[in-house]
Amino acid sequence: MDGTETNRRNRAKMEQQKMLDSGGNQSGSKDRVTLKKEIGLLSACAIIIGNIIGSGIFISPKGVLDHAGSVGFSLIVWVLGGGICALGSLCYAELGVTIPKSGGDYSYVTEIFGGLVGFLLLWSAVLIMYPTTLAVIALTFSNYVLQPAFPNCLPPFIATRLLSTACVMFLTWVNCSSHIFYLLSLGHYDALEPQTAFEFIKDPSVGQIALAFLQASFAYSGWNFLNYVTEEVVEPRKNLPRAIYISIPLVTLVYTLTNIAYFSSMSPQELLESNAVAVTFGEKLLGVFSWVMPISVALSTFGGINGYLFTSSRLCFSGAREGHLPYLLAMIHLKSCTPIPALLVCKACVQRVHNSPSVVFTSLFFSHFAQVNLLVPCSYLVFWAVLLGFSLYSEPVVCGMGLVIMLTGVPIYFIGVQWKNKPHWISSAVERVTYLGQRLFYVVFPQDDPSEIQPLTEKSEL
Repeated sequence: MDGTETNRRNRAKMEQQKMLDSGGNQSGSKDRVTLKKEIGLLSACAIIIGNIIGSGIFISPKGVLDHAGSVGFSLIVWVLGGGICALGSLCYAELGVTIPKSGGDYSYVTEIFGGLVGFLLLWSAVLIMYPTTLAVIALTFSNYVLQPAFPNCLPPFIATRLLSTACVMFLTWVNCSSHIFYLLSLGHYDALEPQTAFEFIKDPSVGQIALAFLQASFAYSGWNFLNYVTEEVVEPRKNLPRAIYISIPLVTLVYTLTNIAYFSSMSPQELLESNAVAVTFGEKLLGVFSWVMPISVALSTFGGINGYLFTSSRLCFSGAREGHLPYLLAMIHLKSCTPIPALLVCKACVQRVHNSPSVVFTSLFFSHFAQVNLLVPCSYLVFWAVLLGFSLYSEPVVCGMGLVIMLTGVPIYFIGVQWKNKPHWISSAVERVTYLGQRLFYVVFPQDDPSEIQPLTEKSEL
């Protein structure tokens, strides 16, 4: 670290000490300003399940069926998707106890591959992955809330955007501070009979099969998010693996049964033509009580947005702590001990994105870098390498856009991170913004960070 960076950090610490003194908090007190370890086993399971289910099961069935070509094969894709997710979760359980730091993928990639690759992951995540995923979930929430008022058409564009924005803003503020078996018993399982289930609507190519798995992977995304808040988990070496082992099989079972429920109540053509699958399912099953379904979906997506904001903000927090983002984002509120600047950045990014298939490609490209050289992760990597290869072949423009966006981070890394001797006016401007941010948001560095934790990039250079 050069002298300019050291001086800037020291001045931020001096400002921090003034705020601590004015707040009556002393470094040696038991109530030191730091991220609190308050996530137990039950909360950890809730984070994983809530982040996975979110909105994916209400969005992806249509895409999976369209690319798979038949009911039976789409169910196979869902089950195999859960199995692949389980393989990845085994890798992350080991990584989480080996490198017990918040930040998930970013921390592991930075530790193993160095600062540049870690920064590219962070750049892709902050620019497109998490903001876009949050936007998709928020739009799903608003669409299902408004759908009962517009049963025969899509809700107005402006209404869905305003409601989704209000939802994200509210949750940002919060963070800162047996029907299936009934249908089957009645004989509604024509689409699930073997001779019907494997009648292909269209013959799927290898590329289409790969896209079906990618659609399912979107629904399963979020299984690794507990690793983003490792430092806030109580006894992470025990609770992190346990939460993963409990949650992944449970979600796979829920997803499979949900799709069986869909196919037992509507034909494949009806599912493909539906604007909101769960609403159509509710109309078929519940009749006059069909309004229950959009409310249930809205609650699920609402929780999913909350989970994404909670975990993605810790990615920004970890990146800033390592010097890959402005240091202001590595600070937490003096009283509530929440990373308010990082949360606000995540919220701001959501407002400027639109969903693109390139997001799925980019997120998968990086999430499978964070593995260790064992049989399970090797099998996992080979599977996704083949799948991403076929996806690149089937959708070269879309996947190419994801790669281009990711590679734009290379010059940003060398200018923003590696270039140490920046002009004085740039350093002064950054220092003034950091000082203003500290005063505005009443935030300081956690008292054990960053001075007490050796940055991952420095460890990898030793």
